[in-house]
Amino acid sequence: MAEISIVQQHTLSPAAARSAAEQVAQRIATEYGLACQWDGDVLRFERSGVEGELMLEDQQAAMRIRLGFLMGAFAPAIEAKVAEKMRKTFAA
Repeated sequence: MAEISIVQQHTLSPAAARSAAEQVAQRIATEYGLACQWDGDVLRFERSGVEGELMLEDQQAAMRIRLGFLMGAFAPAIEAKVAEKMRKTFAA
């Protein structure tokens, strides 16, 4: 199982950070067919072969994605795409 971990610093208010997280979740949900659900300040997502969470903290957003065997082959491309989306979305 491949694991991707991305941390993005931000200076957003809690409400703005949650809105930004929604944008990231919507994008990856559409692109990868994920089901997303909030659990407090943690956005959990999953589908067959993929599971993870986006955790919001005061000054950072941290995403952890676990990929099953078949999706693991795409880990570098997925990591690059998600990291870029998080950078753009959480930038001040």
